[in-house]
Amino acid sequence: MKVIGSELEIHTKEENEIINITAEVKDILLKSGLKDGLVCIFVGGSTGAITTMEFEPGLLEDVPAALERIAPASDKYQHHLRWNDGNGHSHVKAAIMGPGITVPFRNCQPVLGTWQQIVFIELDVKPRDRKMIIQMIGE
Repeated sequence: MKVIGSELEIHTKEENEIINITAEVKDILLKSGLKDGLVCIFVGGSTGAITTMEFEPGLLEDVPAALERIAPASDKYQHHLRWNDGNGHSHVKAAIMGPGITVPFRNCQPVLGTWQQIVFIELDVKPRDRKMIIQMIGE
């Protein structure tokens, strides 16, 4: 059993931007030399999230709209009152969604459903440089 780490860096432009990182994760898996195992994709920071979804135009609108209903930007947030940075809702959304996922892989490919893609969701109110940690364990 081997453990191999890698990183993926992206630049986001705006709040609610959803970036498909499936191809990058597949490339990292191929380069790892591991055939079968688990890959963990994790983003450092408390206003971004990683999940899976069908990456299609309808959901690119539906997911941010649903998150807005869960944690509306217009609500009162103690975080915003304390730090005056306007992103209390971003922190709440990220805490609910989570900073990472673990995906099994076989034959150097993530095991995903037919339409399932790995995505990063920018929840902060401004552009960010994001670094994701890709940690693989397998043989």
